Amino acid sequence: MERLLLTERCEHGAFLSYLYHRLAGEAVRLGGRSELAFAGGRAAVRLEVPDARALLPAAADAVCEVLAIGYKFRFLEQRLNVCLPRRERRLFAAALIAADYAGDRRYVRERLPSLAECAVDGVYCFRLGALREKWETIAACIPAGFSAPDLVRFCAYLAGESRRTVYVKGNSVYRDDFSLLTRSRLTGGEDAATEIVLSDAGVICCLGEVEGSVGDFLQKYYAQCAIFS
Repeated sequence: MERLLLTERCEHGAFLSYLYHRLAGEAVRLGGRSELAFAGGRAAVRLEVPDARALLPAAADAVCEVLAIGYKFRFLEQRLNVCLPRRERRLFAAALIAADYAGDRRYVRERLPSLAECAVDGVYCFRLGALREKWETIAACIPAGFSAPDLVRFCAYLAGESRRTVYVKGNSVYRDDFSLLTRSRLTGGEDAATEIVLSDAGVICCLGEVEGSVGDFLQKYYAQCAIFS
């Protein structure tokens, strides 16, 4: 068996929990096993598979999500100086993440060390300095007067630039291959509205009835690209 080891500070245990749930099933599918452990102020995901190379793409994608979504969301929460209600502030941070996610992910991926033993917080602190400076510049450029109508326009702009389709059923959001999207967990709470914004969707197809609050959200922010069946 070959091993991949991903570690984090216990205070960021939610990030490791996300990694575990993203990768445990894949490890089993490959004939291996996984373990989530907490000890000495650190949390660890241990993955053992017959051939680590088979698991590396999924592991790298998941670590990139933690760094380019989870860490960035926390960064923006601390830096954004806008007068938005809490829910709208959360959606705005998600929209900023979605707007630059492809580039951020590429930058992070190029700087990942060997995942045979990777401290995720170490990557953030010591390898992503230029990326944090970019995030700082973006946050500083947003006017304090950024308002709820501005957020509606920003989401409409992002949707207009995207060709990505997602599906909504009930309170769950799915990719176009119908795999469940759960990246909003990296923002501290799983919800369909944040998931849709993070997905950078240009078309949202609603399968059957959607939860009332989700429908209201779509009517407000994605009225031109939401399809209700």
